[in-house]
Amino acid sequence: MSELPVRILLAEDQSMVREALAALLGLEPDFEVLAQVARGDEVLAAARAHDVNVALLDIEMPGMTGIEAAASLRTAVPHVKIVILTTFGRPGYLRGAMEAGASAFLVKDAPAAQLADAVRKVLAGERVIDPTLAAAALAEGANPLTDREREVLRAAEFGATNAELAERLHLSPGTVRNYLSTAIQKLASRNRAEAVRVAREKGWL
Repeated sequence: MSELPVRILLAEDQSMVREALAALLGLEPDFEVLAQVARGDEVLAAARAHDVNVALLDIEMPGMTGIEAAASLRTAVPHVKIVILTTFGRPGYLRGAMEAGASAFLVKDAPAAQLADAVRKVLAGERVIDPTLAAAALAEGANPLTDREREVLRAAEFGATNAELAERLHLSPGTVRNYLSTAIQKLASRNRAEAVRVAREKGWL
């Protein structure tokens, strides 16, 4: 058990979920939710402004994902412990969260007592990972996509043509075509739409 006061930042874009989590955490006598944000790109400023020592981050938020926000926290305020709390228990998300500096990864349907216990453990220097997700991540293997392939696939998600993608990403149409072709092959997919779906399901985008 850590003797530090638990000063929490809660980042969650769904207001009802955020308020429910804040209420649950507030029931713990040594916890205080000092800041709540609904966007990933507001996380770092809020963490600094309120001098928190734990950040609970959802993954899918506007502005910046929870994993990207975790990476920014690790760089700028490395003393802040990061707990990823998400609906999406995808192996790729778990790997990305750990690489970004998260100390814990839990799904939102975990019992409240488990969440409180995880917060205390990360402050004491431990890591807490949902065991089912840990096993799935090991079985799934690493993300086979390069950063550029992921960037092109994300940009292709909404049906842009190769020429449009090339202009948006400042690449040649041939280079875009090559990145897409390689990504489709790596994901054993028939086309770009299927490749995007597979990558999303695995948490690789």
